[in-house]
Amino acid sequence: MSDMMINNTKVGMTLSPADKALNDQYVKNFNKSIHEGKGLKQELEMNDFLKILTTQLSHQDPAAPMEDKEFVAQMAQISSLKQMTNMAQDIARLTAIFGGSEATSALGKQVEIVEGGNTVQGVVKAVTRDGEPTVLVNGSYYQWNRVSKVFE
Repeated sequence: MSDMMINNTKVGMTLSPADKALNDQYVKNFNKSIHEGKGLKQELEMNDFLKILTTQLSHQDPAAPMEDKEFVAQMAQISSLKQMTNMAQDIARLTAIFGGSEATSALGKQVEIVEGGNTVQGVVKAVTRDGEPTVLVNGSYYQWNRVSKVFE
């Protein structure tokens, strides 16, 4: 970094060798923690990208500000992340709908359920479709994803 003038006062913008070494060590440790996944989320969310962008903008070198191309590229990444997040939520809803429909189609049919090391067989008497579907078999409710077989 270079020096700059603020209100006719020369302000030093260079890091001392000790500060530079400390900063380099901080960056190195941070990058290492990212690659090892220690203490950090495995997935970035929209707010994480916005925080990174805000930090970059507030700490940029006034003599060499971020170029518009970089800024536009980061905004496009944020937009893509938002679209992927929305798509993942839509797919989760569709999966729940299909699971509920599949469980409902088993009403009155014989099923085999694997629960832990036990296998339960019986006729599906009722189905709940709140969130993850469950089926009522032999007086107990079981999660639909535990059903291994459906018989006619």
